[in-house]
Amino acid sequence: VGGGPAGSTVGSLLRKYNPSLTVAILEKERFPREHVGESQLPAVGAVLHEMGVWDDIEACNFVVKLGATYTWGKSQEPWVFSFIPRDDILDTPRPAPFEGWRKRVALQVDRARYDDILLKHSAKLGCEVFEETGVTKVLRDGDTILGLVSSSEKTFKGRYYIDASGNIGVLRRAMGVPIDSPTILQNVAFWDYWKKQGLNVELLEEKAIRVQVRSVPFGWLWYIALSDDETSVGLVCPSSYFKDCGKDAETLYKEAIQLEPLISRLLTDAAATGDVRATKDWSFLSDRAYGDNWFLCGESVGFADPILAAGMTLTHSCAQHCAYTILELERGEHDASWLREQYNEIQRKRIQQHMKFADYWYSANGCFTDLQEHCSEIAGNSGLKLSPEEAFRWLSNGAIDDNVGQVGFGGFNLAGVKQVQHRLSHDVSGKVVYRIDGRNVFKLRTEGATEKVIARVEAGEVRPVRALERDGDVLVLAGAYLLVYDILLKVKKVTDFLSLLKAEIKLRGTPGEEVFLYRAAMQCLESMAARGWVKTSTDPKLPLLRMDTPEEGEYIFSATGDGISLG
Repeated sequence: VGGGPAGSTVGSLLRKYNPSLTVAILEKERFPREHVGESQLPAVGAVLHEMGVWDDIEACNFVVKLGATYTWGKSQEPWVFSFIPRDDILDTPRPAPFEGWRKRVALQVDRARYDDILLKHSAKLGCEVFEETGVTKVLRDGDTILGLVSSSEKTFKGRYYIDASGNIGVLRRAMGVPIDSPTILQNVAFWDYWKKQGLNVELLEEKAIRVQVRSVPFGWLWYIALSDDETSVGLVCPSSYFKDCGKDAETLYKEAIQLEPLISRLLTDAAATGDVRATKDWSFLSDRAYGDNWFLCGESVGFADPILAAGMTLTHSCAQHCAYTILELERGEHDASWLREQYNEIQRKRIQQHMKFADYWYSANGCFTDLQEHCSEIAGNSGLKLSPEEAFRWLSNGAIDDNVGQVGFGGFNLAGVKQVQHRLSHDVSGKVVYRIDGRNVFKLRTEGATEKVIARVEAGEVRPVRALERDGDVLVLAGAYLLVYDILLKVKKVTDFLSLLKAEIKLRGTPGEEVFLYRAAMQCLESMAARGWVKTSTDPKLPLLRMDTPEEGEYIFSATGDGISLG
């Protein structure tokens, strides 16, 4: 139910890996249609490539996104977050294949065209697409769906039903699934589209661009370039502020733009459509993501605040996992209840972690001068401490891993998370502390942990992976985590650890990947230490391990001029 990115991704992957399946997609609107949510994270590209739709998307020449420039934190000084180091950005002719540096960056898309391409692609793969076909009634028996009655009075029946209808949650509501709001982030968003010849040219870096995220006293603005000549500009603010300020949406929207120097300058002489759109950006999470023969997928599972631009990434990855789960149910090689519960646990946890990170961003933003009481309430509600060390421990409670076996979250690696803490910290020094820095003995601490099996999705399959769980925190024994874990089973001293690590990387890595694998392993070691899986200590007879995060790094650094990073 729903032909947006969630529905088209599920449909395409089901048909790709099992062409014998009959898949129907019911979409209440006629595509193309306008939709907000243009900014993506790098993880989306891999899903598009797997679906087989990368070349069609790339042919549209959508803007390549390198990261973002922020005014956010303890001052109004702009700073830059980059998906990749500046030296890795190449002037690659387009359309380009999904390889090299393009695998590590993202896109900013016109959702009308983007969603239409995805839906048409699912039809090419054999999905039966029914546009202008809404669901008017869900036939059910307890927790089992028996069929769907459409607006054309046709009844659709299948073995599995997927709610890909977005936050409206057609099946979620019909099946009586409660939703919760674990955060007090209840925002509203207002946006419009602006055009002018050459509007975004000065923002370009090697024909690519960064999203502008700019704080104003009562909220923040996004500036998402959609082409050289068009941009999406939106305002996000607390719904309570909008209700109490006594201004209409258009007035508040224009006021915010005038308060932001860079955006107001860029929009000089640009023409807006004049139709200021509005939506609720209320974070929520469903109590469960599956039933007897149905699944919630994408934003029907939950929604996290858009500050990290993670909506499309969460949707595509959730849809991928949903498709894989159904494929495995059809194969019958894994326990059905385990497959369903793993889908539920992993997808709900991802949304919860993005909510938690959003709480941190909002509570730490000193630029919200009109919202300080609101920010303090967010911090108090989540039990957040704003010192860098305490904040990282809070954020990493339950892990900060978007992908099984890797340290990463919302486009940031662990070093990026640490550097963000430095930018947002309100303590005196702002110093970011690594638990492994200045240590040279590392001992595994697994006492009190129980073994469990979790799901890892890959190449059309759900694969069981060993993990350890203690006090709600799960240490996944896969990827770089498994590498570090296996080495620490053998040695404790830093010299022995590094020697074995380098030897293993040489065996496993391909030319050019060694540095990346080494960094990933060290970040996993830090994550394990911060979460209590590794005890660190110092032996005066051994050399010390040194690991820190410079204020100006490859991935996060101060912007130049009036906030545009020009090199």
